[in-house]
Amino acid sequence: MALDEIKKAGKIVVGMRQTVKAVENGSALAVYIAKDAEEKVVAPVLQSCKEKGVQIFYADTMAELGKACGIKVGAAMCAIIEK
Repeated sequence: MALDEIKKAGKIVVGMRQTVKAVENGSALAVYIAKDAEEKVVAPVLQSCKEKGVQIFYADTMAELGKACGIKVGAAMCAIIEK
């Protein structure tokens, strides 16, 4: 799934805390993670996604992911919660 899906999504959440919350409460349809994000930030989300069966996609950089999310700073991760 390309980063274009983020732009087309009805609703997304950006950032580690909100993404973890969305995965754990079952509202995350897909999670995007930047490949250059710190491992200690990404690890809890990867674990939650595996446990809940949420599909994970990767962006090359945090800057690229942030831009796709419509923010002016980099983003380590985001989740699509509504198509």
